[in-house]
Amino acid sequence: MSDKKTIAFFPEAAFGPALNSVGIAQACEKLGHKAVFLTDPGMGGVYSGYGFEEHLVNMSEPMPPEEMAKYWSDFINGHIPNFNKTPYEQLDNYVKECWEAIVDTAIWAEKDLPGVLDKVKPDVVCVDNVILFPAIKRYAQENGKAWVRIISCSENEIVDPDIPPHLSGCGENDRSCFEKFDARFKEVVKPCHEKFNAFLKDCGEEPYPLGEFFEASPFLNLLLYPEPVKFKRRNPLDPQCFQYLEGCVRDEKPYEIPTFQAHNDEPIIYVSFGSLGSGDVDQLKRIIAAVGKMELRALVNVGDYKDQHGDLPPNVQIDSWFPQPSVIKQMDAVIHHGGNNSFNECLYFGKPALVMPFVWDGHDNATRVQETGHGLHMHRANWTEEELIAALDKLLSDKEMKAKLEATSAHMQSRHGPTKAAGLLDKLVQEV
Repeated sequence: MSDKKTIAFFPEAAFGPALNSVGIAQACEKLGHKAVFLTDPGMGGVYSGYGFEEHLVNMSEPMPPEEMAKYWSDFINGHIPNFNKTPYEQLDNYVKECWEAIVDTAIWAEKDLPGVLDKVKPDVVCVDNVILFPAIKRYAQENGKAWVRIISCSENEIVDPDIPPHLSGCGENDRSCFEKFDARFKEVVKPCHEKFNAFLKDCGEEPYPLGEFFEASPFLNLLLYPEPVKFKRRNPLDPQCFQYLEGCVRDEKPYEIPTFQAHNDEPIIYVSFGSLGSGDVDQLKRIIAAVGKMELRALVNVGDYKDQHGDLPPNVQIDSWFPQPSVIKQMDAVIHHGGNNSFNECLYFGKPALVMPFVWDGHDNATRVQETGHGLHMHRANWTEEELIAALDKLLSDKEMKAKLEATSAHMQSRHGPTKAAGLLDKLVQEV
């Protein structure tokens, strides 16, 4: 590296994109660059906790923290009944409401973002989101800088006629599922898409085709999907602009496995449904009760709802947060919701996963885990204790799955996504 540059990261206000960007930012700083984060106030403190400078960008109407917390609690509780629906059935409720909110975040961000960019003066801006922020393109054009798109969710955010539509959960070869989902998705999002296109026009941008809310960066696009699970595209992505990171696992503080009241010599599993899924307390309680009857140990992430979990089985321990990469690498199996952090971390450390998705790209990742032989896909609620026991037994004993996971883990660790990303960004900022 010849010159120290400022690399700004602007992830979606969710822990999946946020922590993926942290991993890349850590690697950028190891090269001597300065990494900073642009963030919604709701994620304020996340990045400074890892030692990074934060700059706030309001992406919704400002409100006191307690009101914001209540808003998200109400949002989650209101959608818990929809979590059991198929991806197609979720289009008319969860997906529709999410896209409406996402469009509003882009419109709100345009108020603060230009001033923040002028203040920070980044040499490159890395955006991990599903929607365009016009101020970033404009800043890059006016200042001779670059912008980068990070695709931390399923790689099918970048469309291709031969791979399943984003959020669909369709199997790789289920073309009828592709067509049905895509047609209904476009119907559902048409009103908010028209609103977004009107906003783009006001910002001097060209409108997007129906169903599209973002574009590829002409400079660089980073996909987290690792080679062993990526899709076969009809139109291969140009490696000059698109690079796969083979996962992107951040450095996290060490974790020491605690002593349990029972089964300390038995296998250990980790259960986490992320910040959103932990709001379904009843579902987590059901899993805890079932696991409590098995000869194994379990660490369970219950998010902000620890006080709602009373007496626990002697082989289960809970907490509000875990340094997940440090935990997963010590586990024998993992139950998760298909979020891209959990998805990639299990593959990176070679751990079999039982994926029980409820929304968004969790459906895509759950399907992909099973159809590539890296784990199992189970409905998040429609299972019996016997079925859960059988699934965990398979994860812990399947030799073919274990061999595949070991090969995938070796492949990913030999490439190390954050280091690759930092190298690509280093090259880009020296050239632009």
